[in-house]
Amino acid sequence: MSRLVAAIVRLYNFFRYDIWKITELELSRTRRFVYRLFKTIILATRGFIQDDLNIKASALTYSILLAIIPLFALIIAIGKGFGVEKLIENSLQDTFIGQDDMTDIVMGFIERYLQTSQHGLFIGIGLFILFWSVMSFFRKVEKSFNSIWQVKKSRTFIRQFTTYFSGVLIIPLLIVFSSGLSIYVSAALKQSFVYEVLSPLLRFGVKFIPYIINWIVFTIMYIVIPNTKVRLHNALTAGIIAGTAYQLFQMIYIDSQVYLSRYNVVYGSFAAIPLLLLWLQISCLIVLLGAEISYVSQNILNFEYEIDTKNISTRYKNFLTLFITYVIVKRFEEQKPALTSGQIAAKYKLPIRIVTMLISELVDVSILIESYNENTKVKTYLPAFDINYLTVNMLFTRLEMQGSEMFLSNKHELLDSFWERTLILNQRFENQSREILVKDI
Repeated sequence: MSRLVAAIVRLYNFFRYDIWKITELELSRTRRFVYRLFKTIILATRGFIQDDLNIKASALTYSILLAIIPLFALIIAIGKGFGVEKLIENSLQDTFIGQDDMTDIVMGFIERYLQTSQHGLFIGIGLFILFWSVMSFFRKVEKSFNSIWQVKKSRTFIRQFTTYFSGVLIIPLLIVFSSGLSIYVSAALKQSFVYEVLSPLLRFGVKFIPYIINWIVFTIMYIVIPNTKVRLHNALTAGIIAGTAYQLFQMIYIDSQVYLSRYNVVYGSFAAIPLLLLWLQISCLIVLLGAEISYVSQNILNFEYEIDTKNISTRYKNFLTLFITYVIVKRFEEQKPALTSGQIAAKYKLPIRIVTMLISELVDVSILIESYNENTKVKTYLPAFDINYLTVNMLFTRLEMQGSEMFLSNKHELLDSFWERTLILNQRFENQSREILVKDI
């Protein structure tokens, strides 16, 4: 029994502490994959809890309820332009709702919404409300994704408009492609002589097409929606996981309608509303969990030495702060391209988490400035002013003075006098490094 307890404790300590101290450069390809998998599961689970994904999913569910009629109306209106509105309506009935009573009500709302927007004196107001409702929904989705990715700055309104409505234009084409491809493949292969031989495999392939479409849609979402650069393989990993989970949930939800007959008997057509809310809540949760996985998989190196980073000593933190400032200043002096935080971490074999933290502090005190490329979404860092004036004393003085001071003045005579003596003591140490420039260390 004691051996079992000891083994459990060792396993806990490994996943809690030791695994984060092993860098990927120390591992073989197989071990690297296994360690990454465990780290991703741990971090995604922790992110699910810390980022309050359940609450975010509830907020998005509410937003979808307000935007679902305008959004579907816009999609069907685009479909009418291509002459495939019936195909899109059938697909929406099968995929998005999954319940006959609610489907008829929603489709009736959509039809009346389109008629209101297309006729009468207030056609301009109707179209404005339609576009604004859809834009408002997508902006809330982007805000949720940016929160997961820890991105503080959203896109400009013009970029949001062009990005989101480009996506809305693609949705009808994907629906038509998904439905049309399944029908075409089935019809074409039935006339082929190999149909009987390959029939089971082909039937499986046709049923597998919705999974592929989901993977594509989810991957595009995870690349496009966050206002940051998301690498394709990270978005694809999350897209496959979330797309598969969404498709399986769709199947379970639709099949479960048969087993909810008692629920329908008690509540009648009203039963469709709580079931729709449940479907929306879980669907949003799957989408956000996929976003969390894409973030974790792309930033997994940020969590190396996580415990040590949180417990770093003041002396070592000051050393690394001075070193990072020195690196950036010297590259500027030598007229070399500015580096990103990731490049600094990789070049000097530092934990990316602590590099990002220290650079953020240096930007806050105006020692460094951030250069952001809107097209590549890459952030590089430069000195904030003339490097011939940046001394070691100035650097640490600004860091030490960041935040509130003197909020306890005039509270006690001894407290105030001790503060004055401390300033004099600090001044003596500062004089020793006052003339030393960072670039000359």
